[in-house]
Amino acid sequence: MGRLHPVSSRDWTPVYYTAEHWALLSSLRRRALEILEALLCAKVRAVVIGSVARGDVTPSSDVDVHLNSYAPTHQVVSCLQERGFEVSRFEIIQATPTSAVRIVIFIDEKTTISIPVSKLSETEEEFPLFAGCLSLDELRAGKRAPGVNKRLLLIVPTEFGHIESSILGREVEVAKILGVSVKTVMERINVRLKRVREGRSGFYLHRIVPPDESPERVLHSLARDNPLLARKLEGVFL
Repeated sequence: MGRLHPVSSRDWTPVYYTAEHWALLSSLRRRALEILEALLCAKVRAVVIGSVARGDVTPSSDVDVHLNSYAPTHQVVSCLQERGFEVSRFEIIQATPTSAVRIVIFIDEKTTISIPVSKLSETEEEFPLFAGCLSLDELRAGKRAPGVNKRLLLIVPTEFGHIESSILGREVEVAKILGVSVKTVMERINVRLKRVREGRSGFYLHRIVPPDESPERVLHSLARDNPLLARKLEGVFL
């Protein structure tokens, strides 16, 4: 079993952060703060999600920023460049035929901004809350957020670090703590367990776009040849 295999049984367990852990978390949060401040001019709500919001970071942790609605990539890139950030590439992704389509902006391999280009389902809208998320104001205030990691452990921040517990068998309680629907919790569990069983996490649609090309133009081209994709993009991007 891999290091990130889901934990099926664990009662509340305290995890005490070392000085090195706090320093790493502080560094990643400063990076997230810079990105969120840069995105203010895009005039769309953005949050940082995952371990940077929860606190349970590791040396491999990413700064993962999500926009809650579509914004043209040229506008987002312009905001980033004004603050000195350069884009290394774009990726167009769709996990399954029924999933939302997204354009992901890569600043580097550990810093990404995800932009939805199709309508989000209820569970997709709630995913940031499930994973743990912080707005710019919350990040500035030094807050951390509860959320669930890839091992299906609920992380609840504390002054000394965090406490954690498996979410399996506690779906209703977890949904209440995170402020999401039980449906979202169950769907995320099913997605994670399926990936573990199948040993893969590929995408239904995955197209890499160089930084000097328009991902929107590529999407338009793909949609012309794919009626299912075109219908998925209707009302948001098309």
